[in-house]
Amino acid sequence: MSRRNQPGVHIVTNIRTYKGKTYRTHLLRRSYREDGKVKKQTLANLSHLPDYAIEVLRSALAGKTMIPAEQAGGRTVRTIPHGHVVAVLGVLRNLGIEHMLGSRRSAARDRCVCLIADRILSSGVSKLATARSVMNANNALSTLGDALGIKEVTAEEFYEAMDWLAVRQARIEKALAERHLGEGVVILYDVSSSYLEGSHCELGARGYCRDGKRGKLQIVYGLLCSEEGCPVAVEVFEGNTSDPKTLETQIRKVRERFGLRQVVLVGDRGMLTSKRISEELRPVEGLEWITSLQSVEIKKLVEEQGPLQRSLFDETDMASIFHPDFPGERLVACLNPLIAKRRRHTRERLLAATQRELDKIVAATRREKRRLRGADRIGMRVGRVLNRFKVGKHFKTTITEDSFEYTRNEERIKAESALDGIYVIRTSVSEQLVGDADTVRAYKGLKNVEQAFRCLKTVDINIRPVYHRLERRVRSHVFICMLAYYVEWHMRRAWAPLTFAEDDPAAPERVAGSPVGPARKSQSAKRKASSKKTADGLAVHSFENLIKQLATLTRATKEVGGIFYDEVVPPTELQGKALELLEVKNLL
Repeated sequence: MSRRNQPGVHIVTNIRTYKGKTYRTHLLRRSYREDGKVKKQTLANLSHLPDYAIEVLRSALAGKTMIPAEQAGGRTVRTIPHGHVVAVLGVLRNLGIEHMLGSRRSAARDRCVCLIADRILSSGVSKLATARSVMNANNALSTLGDALGIKEVTAEEFYEAMDWLAVRQARIEKALAERHLGEGVVILYDVSSSYLEGSHCELGARGYCRDGKRGKLQIVYGLLCSEEGCPVAVEVFEGNTSDPKTLETQIRKVRERFGLRQVVLVGDRGMLTSKRISEELRPVEGLEWITSLQSVEIKKLVEEQGPLQRSLFDETDMASIFHPDFPGERLVACLNPLIAKRRRHTRERLLAATQRELDKIVAATRREKRRLRGADRIGMRVGRVLNRFKVGKHFKTTITEDSFEYTRNEERIKAESALDGIYVIRTSVSEQLVGDADTVRAYKGLKNVEQAFRCLKTVDINIRPVYHRLERRVRSHVFICMLAYYVEWHMRRAWAPLTFAEDDPAAPERVAGSPVGPARKSQSAKRKASSKKTADGLAVHSFENLIKQLATLTRATKEVGGIFYDEVVPPTELQGKALELLEVKNLL
């Protein structure tokens, strides 16, 4: 800021923050005395000029001698990745995340924003790595720290910011629910797990590990999403918590914390079991559900020779049925021929592979030298084969002390084949409110939660492995990852025209026809998939590659005659389009 009390011409810089956005103006002003009083007059608004021009003019007005660049040895001091920071931080601020974290700016809020943004920018590095990457201009790996005003920060200060965020999680989730949920909406819910490093976490326990990490402690977390898959809330449970036991907490959160009385909860068949429905959902007035029957329940309906028979699908692939075992509920029976074909092929392949291994055992019991003998030894080898391919129920075996024989159980194979491709959606919502087709679409919407878990765990954000030991830090870490995916979810939707994602969900060819079969692509999505080009002729990219492309848009620090200034290189056509779709191009 220049001096204001002395007469003369000078530049005044004003900085103002409004609704999470920072506005900077440069005004050329003249100060003069009149009747013994100092008065001021604005001569011009210089805000449209680049930063280096402002600094040159400021220096000239201050009486400094300006030296031509070729004489002063003008040089580029450093370049630093900038474009991806503009994209992520710009979307985060446009979504009002900063205000949700805290109504007033503080060091803790800035550090939490840094952690959220860096989960997307750096694919889930540690808090120590994040601290080092934004520590100062010489060590920074991007302009993230400078954009947030973070000059010096330690990993311990990031941990303190996580503690600050943990106590605000409930309030932030309520704000997200008010934005994306409402009375009568469909809410998607599913759970996943991630393994821990170390053995002292308060939430760590051994349970069903979806990561395939045997011997590791883990945590379980449940994610609530809107019907479109936008994350709204996340809850962390001990690692040995079964999926159905997480349901009670989520119901209480939706009813009490979010204040929603009329909702439709969608969960898979392992989550919304018959027991949970009877004990936790049915007694709650206004709480409806959509789930599916388990295979044993479908098998029972078929064996009873009741309304669910394969002949039901002679003319349609979807039909409503009712059964006394499910009072007050509607069952939507569906037949997907592609799934049926795939299951028949898989079963036959596994049966053939099992037979090849069993034939080897038969041959071993009949060979002349070193013949396989002993019912226990033969049984152990047979058991290993049957357990390996998981189709032992389809074989009849006879084991003696010196022989082994087997045959296929054709009756069981035929009975299982009758269920191929059949699945049954179970719902308490009346057909007048939600038709059969929309019921199936709502249940298939769980794929959006699966997409969220893929991004959280592997693709972008890398929630795992979890190194934190304290319960509040683990919960805060998972919440930060959810908020990062919240930002990414909106970025993916905006970037749909530049990626292979569907960019025309309301296309007639997508919504027409039965929802039972595979999802249909719009014509624009088909064109992108075949040509690998967008409608504008640009190359189609993945979300990850777009982030990398924007990282090549750098900000250079230059020196001219002893004056340092920053200059952003012009964006390429692809970079400009990506920033334009996010509505952050003006932030460059």
